[in-house]
Amino acid sequence: MNVRIVSRASLASRLLLAAAALLAPGPARATTKGLSQIVTPDIQPEGQLSLSFQAQSKQIGNPYQLQAELGLTSWFEAAVFQGFDPNEQIFGTLLGLVQHEPYLLSTGFINWSTRGQRPEPFLEAGYYTEHDKVMAGPIQVDRKTEVIAGWAHDFNPMWRIQLDFQSGDDNFSTAGFTCTVNQSFQFNPAIYVSNDSSHRVLGYIVLTYTLPLWH
Repeated sequence: MNVRIVSRASLASRLLLAAAALLAPGPARATTKGLSQIVTPDIQPEGQLSLSFQAQSKQIGNPYQLQAELGLTSWFEAAVFQGFDPNEQIFGTLLGLVQHEPYLLSTGFINWSTRGQRPEPFLEAGYYTEHDKVMAGPIQVDRKTEVIAGWAHDFNPMWRIQLDFQSGDDNFSTAGFTCTVNQSFQFNPAIYVSNDSSHRVLGYIVLTYTLPLWH
């Protein structure tokens, strides 16, 4: 659920990251967490915890943030972001209504912030094959309905390219790739191009470490 946080960490967060890595019962299979900007309809595997560090231009959102995402069941996951500047916590959930590949359908919300940002509910369908993943759906942002859409192509277990889009002048089109370095670690850099008339080009990267808490 590596989604762009549109609303604007602590030592404890860093300690949690270090402790989780040391206490992990074994390697996990690294998973691609969403696309660069939008949420995706696939559910985090049950019992797997992904810990991410995200850095991005201030025009995109909180420039530095940590994320923890946990698959609680085979059909439900939850995520929390810790933003650094300003200090805030941001919550999201994902509920799998259909999880029978190639067909996926999920709902949930993102961007529910302790600084007053309302949750943004969405409904998203996906069609996932071995190499190509396509997804689209509506999302409600400040009482407006916007469109999210994305495509990813997996060349092999290590390399993926991806494009995504969210409508609205405050949002972006993105292009990036994901490199899964080993069973636990991956990174995803991308460029964002703003939808408004300025078409600003901005930078983004996320680093993710995935570990199993239970099987």
